[in-house]
Amino acid sequence: MVSLKTLLGAGLAATSALANPIQSIDFTGSSLAPRADPNLTGYLGAFFLGADPYVYLYLSNGNNPTSFRALNGGSPVIRPTKGTGGVRDPAIVEGGGAQKGKKWYIVGTDLDIGKTTWDAAQRQGSKGIFVWESTDLVNWSSERLVVVENANAGMVWAPEAIWDPTKGQYLVHWASKFTYIDKSPTNIIDLNILPTSSDGRSFVRFLKDESLKTVFVEVTTTGLFGTWTRPGGSSAIIASGVEGPAAYWDNQVAGKAHVLLDFYGDDGYRPYETTNVASNSGWTASSRTGFPSGLRHGGVLPINQTVYDALGRRWG
Repeated sequence: MVSLKTLLGAGLAATSALANPIQSIDFTGSSLAPRADPNLTGYLGAFFLGADPYVYLYLSNGNNPTSFRALNGGSPVIRPTKGTGGVRDPAIVEGGGAQKGKKWYIVGTDLDIGKTTWDAAQRQGSKGIFVWESTDLVNWSSERLVVVENANAGMVWAPEAIWDPTKGQYLVHWASKFTYIDKSPTNIIDLNILPTSSDGRSFVRFLKDESLKTVFVEVTTTGLFGTWTRPGGSSAIIASGVEGPAAYWDNQVAGKAHVLLDFYGDDGYRPYETTNVASNSGWTASSRTGFPSGLRHGGVLPINQTVYDALGRRWG
């Protein structure tokens, strides 16, 4: 495995594994949730669309967390020029440490499935992580493809990154077809992490069990590499027949969280919501009025009015 210290322009820890969970802690009714923020007035989404492996940006209709409109007239905002020329699973990464509020990244999977097969992509393709960066969430540049897998392997899929304030590094993670730790179930992909406080120790993470085709949540209050629990036990899930969880907090309702789940055999992302993020059983389907169909694995970031207005001016 090669060094990743240049991946996001700062120190980072890289892994394709997960800390081992336990099932002995009950977070039901806990206060693991941020307060509403009046400075946040909208949401920015980044997705790919089915057979179109490019980055499409969507802007919320006002401060509605589940109503979005396409930017750039529905055309891609980012078209890769390296690797396979295609990108899937774009994730928006907030800069951390000295970069907080000054730098953002989009990372994604190097894969155009129209140019290969799923078997070949898993065995020998997708060896690197696409990275773009921005200082305003409007203009994206500095495309690079950082190779993190060796020449005899592949499947660096659905990469994401999150700042770990306890280490002063980014944790970069992705799904690969090998066993790094002894974890049950082992066939896990599409990890998505959501901070639940500003202490740098409390998080929830969303994962897909690829064997059962289910998405579930785990919780920690002891840091990204601490102890995780699966509320409700080892069989508790949010939904089945889904993948690509993308979670974000509500701007207006304290403690309310949203997660997009990709119904990959149907119409793509559908929104779900809860006021108890530390639970697998409290999620309900959100209204889909104003929610576009066909959106595939990506991410959503709450934004302020300045960014909201600038995105509208630049991309229409």
